[in-house]
Amino acid sequence: MNALMADAAFQDGVFTQRPVRGLRAMGRVYAGWALSQTFYREELWRSLGASSLEDYLVTCWETNFARRDPSDLLAQFRTWQNGDISANAMYQGDLSRALAGIKARTLLMPGDHDLYFQVEDNRLEMRHLRDAELHPIPSIWGHRAGNPLTQPQDRAFIEARVRALLAA
Repeated sequence: MNALMADAAFQDGVFTQRPVRGLRAMGRVYAGWALSQTFYREELWRSLGASSLEDYLVTCWETNFARRDPSDLLAQFRTWQNGDISANAMYQGDLSRALAGIKARTLLMPGDHDLYFQVEDNRLEMRHLRDAELHPIPSIWGHRAGNPLTQPQDRAFIEARVRALLAA
């Protein structure tokens, strides 16, 4: 978010023009968070057709962020920052109580290499959930674990867990 807001195109809370540098920076930052260190160490970006790491960063990340609407990205970031299920009159900021209020069967499936949503966070949340299962997706694709277009093994893992949940 800061990369977008630091771009000279962002003035007085709005974009006066397309924030090209900010979008490029966002692509670079997200490339480092969305995929695991193991993904990069094993050079899996080659499996996506990139000839070099720089080629991958430009063609996959910079190009992807360049076509996004910067205002939509800011709205998305603000949603993440304010997406607290306990921030309301009912739970008054008590996340443990809000989690305990969830009655639905819950399937928690973070990627086991996800840098955003770490498995340990879900383990801590499970203490408060009534009926939850934790099944980390075994995948070095980090936050992108489970992408049905590029990881058929991840997809099969997810589908098997969802089928089991629905059959119970």
